[in-house]
Amino acid sequence: MQTYTYSTIPAQCFLGESPYWSLERQSFFWVDIENGKLFEHHIESANTKTYTFPHRLTVVLEAKDGKLILGLDRKLASFDLETEELTWILEVESDLPLNRFNDGKCDAKGRLWIGTLSTKFTTGSGTLYKFGKDLKPEIQLAQLTISNGMAWTADNRTFYFIDTPTRQIKAFHFELASGKIEFDRIAVEIPEELGFPDGMCIDREGMLWVAHYGGSGVYRWNPTTGKLIEKVELPVPNITSCAFGGENMDTLLITTAQENLTSEQLKEYPLSGDVFLVKTRTRGSLPYRCGF
Repeated sequence: MQTYTYSTIPAQCFLGESPYWSLERQSFFWVDIENGKLFEHHIESANTKTYTFPHRLTVVLEAKDGKLILGLDRKLASFDLETEELTWILEVESDLPLNRFNDGKCDAKGRLWIGTLSTKFTTGSGTLYKFGKDLKPEIQLAQLTISNGMAWTADNRTFYFIDTPTRQIKAFHFELASGKIEFDRIAVEIPEELGFPDGMCIDREGMLWVAHYGGSGVYRWNPTTGKLIEKVELPVPNITSCAFGGENMDTLLITTAQENLTSEQLKEYPLSGDVFLVKTRTRGSLPYRCGF
């Protein structure tokens, strides 16, 4: 397997998540969920700007008008980076105060797919929702525990999804026109010694790049064969998510976490919570924007 080199952005997130590449701004975004922080790192200047919200900030995506779509606790909001004005859009699960949004992505039709979990990580308490332009929540998967990574194949015929504690990446038949999914198979089974699958992205060869929480790296899996292809080894244990970006879409931004580490472990792994940039030999594709 190839050895990868990396550069580090010293973010020191408690729970870094939701890496996102903005072509328009030539920036990577990501969040620190528990501290309510939004980061923007401009690639060419290497400047990093932060914004802070009085909520758990779980997801950052873009809308068609260039504003950001943020997941704040159980609500979605639009955020204008120029005026820093926050406009609330919708709320889910108002009867479940312990729940919050987790990972989210938009499909090729601009529909937002976003999951929930309980902050107590109660088994079966999470749900995966889909939102179209009418902003009505449509339940896609229920009885989830930690609704997490998502990816679509380039032909939009397969949707991959992770419910972290299952240690599985599931493949679903995906119908682009309607957005319907139907379970197909378990594409990848993660061995216990490799940690838990968290966030993920897909490259142009159809391979899945998966952040392994407790697995000290991003692992590249072949979802057709279920085989491990290679690993980006990192000097921290808890890897949370990854996304392609950069001028050639060959730079992987990787988020990590300090949570669940003792003070001794944090001394041993001082880069925990930082963000890593890795140049790969493959390329990703631009993320889709939300259609509302």
